[in-house]
Amino acid sequence: MNQPTPGTAPRIVVGVDGSPSSERALAWGGYLASAMGGVLEAVTAWQSPPSWTGVADNWDPATEAGAMLSGRCTEGFGDAQPRNLRLTVREGAAVAVLLTTSVGARMLVLGSRGHGGFAGLLLGSVSAACAEHAPCPTLIIHGDGLPPAVAPDAGPNSRAAVPEGTR
Repeated sequence: MNQPTPGTAPRIVVGVDGSPSSERALAWGGYLASAMGGVLEAVTAWQSPPSWTGVADNWDPATEAGAMLSGRCTEGFGDAQPRNLRLTVREGAAVAVLLTTSVGARMLVLGSRGHGGFAGLLLGSVSAACAEHAPCPTLIIHGDGLPPAVAPDAGPNSRAAVPEGTR
């Protein structure tokens, strides 16, 4: 298993697909990254559609994915965005992107259910595959619980604020 490099800030990777479950994962990831004095890396993946038929000529899926990710972070954290927030948008299947991005991370944080699949399942296919194959510890967020509300980032040893849109 690849370990974080000694002397570097711990990196918490969070998968964000815009679902309520991923928004809660983002809140927990922010909390953990701040508590550890680390970097929060919010990640989203996009794939080209199987057919471009009916897709507008000027549609750019990477730009749309980046706008969604940025919007979720802005909406969630508001003015209390973590100081060490990094947004990552990559082309590829969600599982492959998350597994690759989490190499060397302290933790991978995911919501239990994304946009796809069957709502009655306890664990989505992406979170299940990542839990099985991740190169680092993986935290799957179930339910509606959020991390404790604490003051916005007030220094190197402070904890992150809970995203405002999720309180």
